[in-house]
Amino acid sequence: MRFIRQTFESFRFAWQALRSNLLRTMLSLLGVTIGIFAIIAVFTLVDSLERNIKTSLSFIGDKVVYIEKWPWVFDGDFQWWKYFQRPVPTYNEYKFLSERLENAQAVVAMSFKGRVTIKRDNNSMSSLIQGTTLDYNKISDVPIEQGRYFTQQEIDVARNIAIIGSDVAENLFPGLDPIGKTFKISGLKFTVIGVQRKKGESIINVGGNPDIKCLIPFGAFSKMFHSINPNITITAKGYDSDEGLLELESEIRGLLRTRRGLHPLQEDNFAINRPEAIAKAISGIFSVLTIAGWVIGGFSILIGGFGIANIMFVSVKERTNIIGIQKSLGAKNYFILFQFLFEAVLLSLVGGLTGIFLVYLLSFMNLGSLDLELTAANIALGLGVSSIIGILSGIIPAFSAARLDPVIAIRAK
Repeated sequence: MRFIRQTFESFRFAWQALRSNLLRTMLSLLGVTIGIFAIIAVFTLVDSLERNIKTSLSFIGDKVVYIEKWPWVFDGDFQWWKYFQRPVPTYNEYKFLSERLENAQAVVAMSFKGRVTIKRDNNSMSSLIQGTTLDYNKISDVPIEQGRYFTQQEIDVARNIAIIGSDVAENLFPGLDPIGKTFKISGLKFTVIGVQRKKGESIINVGGNPDIKCLIPFGAFSKMFHSINPNITITAKGYDSDEGLLELESEIRGLLRTRRGLHPLQEDNFAINRPEAIAKAISGIFSVLTIAGWVIGGFSILIGGFGIANIMFVSVKERTNIIGIQKSLGAKNYFILFQFLFEAVLLSLVGGLTGIFLVYLLSFMNLGSLDLELTAANIALGLGVSSIIGILSGIIPAFSAARLDPVIAIRAK
């Protein structure tokens, strides 16, 4: 009980010392404030970017592989002419794979056409048109807010129907329920059967922003655009394990090599892409940003720590008389040590809290599609680093104060 009471008294003495030298306190915590602000701002930025990108990648599916002409990530030796000579995947190859793949939950053929003008009466906009087969909603997120998804019969007969994005609905059908209404794509009438939930802005939109997209049956897309651009993407969804996905990749590679008549010594003339490759490439950038934040913030914190240590030595010198009196009245060494240690930690914590508060204010800034969010983990990190800096900066001055001889201390001027 006595130890707790004296610890509380030490804390009170430390708080009074900081309040009595307010200007010095504010100048001392400046370095820690800048350091914590730099570190936590970078961590908050990286976390927000990762969250934004993960949301974007959810629209291209999980445990999914994309069979295409070009790889998404190139090795150091980029022989572009080899990739350029590759054949594009075909609809017949999609049918071949969908009938034979045993490790796939779903196989989909899809194709894209960007910047297509779509119209309804006097309203028009530029849209991304995507033709797809039935199982697209099994490999990618298609959140239907109004209406419904395609049926097998509609896909088989290539009906002129569409699932539109929220921006398309707002621009072509302002104030109206778009379900059952028609609009034109390249002069052909399409009937709206569904509207996707609004996704909002994103830093990256792999596969296109669904808010401005029109999903239509693959057959209807082919009739309009494949005479100009026959390129398609074949997508397959594996079972929910990394082993299952590796088995799927191996199965696709074997079947497609057989289909294209490749000899054992010939290289693949197709690419099997995984969304994880994009995330991996981006995570490298995040690692660099994180290291940069630690380096920049570390220097500021180091300077702040030296500043706090210097102030603590000055405080010990100024209060040597008081320390002597306290010790002559029976104060234990830990009571004196805790006074100065608490003072250093408080000083550092106030600087850390100020830095975290500045990051919090930064999160209210409009950064377009990037929504900054200060997480509890980053707050805890900032407070933890501040506490450690305070302990390291104050431990030596606190020990020197605790070890003072009371007689010599009282006589000090």
